[in-house]
Parts: sequence; C-alpha cells; structure tokens
Amino acid sequence: MKIIAFDGTAKAASVAIADGDKILACSTVDNGLTQSELLLPMAEDLLRSLKLTFKDIDLYATSVGPGSFTGVRIGVSLIKGLAFGRDIPCVGVSTLEALAENLHGLRGIILPCMDARRGQVYSATFRYDGGDLKRLTEDRAIALTDLAEELRQYEGECIYLSGDGYNVAKNALTKAGIVVEETPELLILENAASVAKVALKKYEKGEIMGDQELSPVYLRMPQAERERLEREAAKKQEK
Repeated sequence: MKIIAFDGTAKAASVAIADGDKILACSTVDNGLTQSELLLPMAEDLLRSLKLTFKDIDLYATSVGPGSFTGVRIGVSLIKGLAFGRDIPCVGVSTLEALAENLHGLRGIILPCMDARRGQVYSATFRYDGGDLKRLTEDRAIALTDLAEELRQYEGECIYLSGDGYNVAKNALTKAGIVVEETPELLILENAASVAKVALKKYEKGEIMGDQELSPVYLRMPQAERERLEREAAKKQEK
C-alpha cells in the first residue's frame, strides 16, 4: 500500500511516501516559505524520485491539527484536492500523536508540545513501555503551569518532549521542578514519516474517511477571532 503523508501544521513543511510501514522517502523543509508554496512541489519531487505518480497512491494522510491555523487548513485542503474524484481513502492524523510517534522507542512519558502562545501549549501525554504508544490524555490547549502540576504524578519516569514548543515547555517545566530528558534534535520537529506510520495504524483499524469528511481540528479559535471578541467585550464595558 502506497501512502503519501503531509505535515504543515507548524513552521516546517514535511512530506513522506511509504509502502506499508516502510518509509520510501521523506523531506522536511524550514526555509521561511509558506506550506502552500512547499508541500505540493515537495510531494511531486519525491514521487518523481521514486518513479511514482499520484495515481499510484492508495492512501492520503495529513496532520489535521492542532497547530498553525493556516498550516492546518493548507494541509487538509491539499489532501482534499488530490483525493477529489479518485475514490481513495483519506486519514486525518492528530499532529500531537504524530509528534509522539517521532519518539517511539524512548521508554517513558512522551509529551508532544506545540507553542500556543500566552503561556499555553497544545499538548497530549503518551507513555511508551516497549509496546505501542499509549495515549494518557486527549489533545488539549493547556497552561504550562497546569501541565507542570499534572506531570508531578509521573515522578521517577523519564519525560521526553517534542514539537515546536520544545524549548518553551522545557524551560517552564524545569523551572517548576520537573525533570525533562534531552530529546535527540532530529526527533523534535514534525515529520510526515510519523504521520504516515500513524495513518497506517488508523487504516488497519478502519479509521478512514472520504475527502469530503476530512476537516481541520482546532483546539481554540483563531487569534483574529479571539481579538475581535475581546474588542467587542471591551466596547461593551465602556458603555
């Protein structure tokens, strides 16, 4: 089964092509360009290098959030466009679950964190004990202070972070007295190879959908909308 997977939910753009659980090719670029400029050309280049075309793809996968609102929409829209009219199954993958998959094999608590600003991260907690990754919490936006308190229950276990919130989360947790292990640099940022691996597991469980059903997952409203509501609330108070 040929799988093409995308991740554009943070700063970098990443594309991978897999054959079952074997990753055939993967490319990740962080050069300041938007995902809309990068993802499709990257996919075309990878397919060309493997002597494949989009007609050879059996499963489309993309991270659906949380993350950059623009990046999430671009990835989902790209899959919708590629899969439209092809009757090929699609899989939406949690960005946080894919980031946890990056660290598959590191025993302990796996904590993907994406910077949500305002002292918060998008995060979920997983545990790896030599078998499959076990999800301990749902995806959520959580204050770093609350996350630190929550992690105290895992005292004595190794805690590993991943995601673009790595530095902000590590600094905050360390100040709160939570011991955090060093994560290998290549495993920190989003990687479409992990999206492909999670997508295959979902496919095997029958967790697939059509292109029309695929949609972004936002854990909170966009900043522009939050600011609009704050302005409206401030005007009401002035009256």
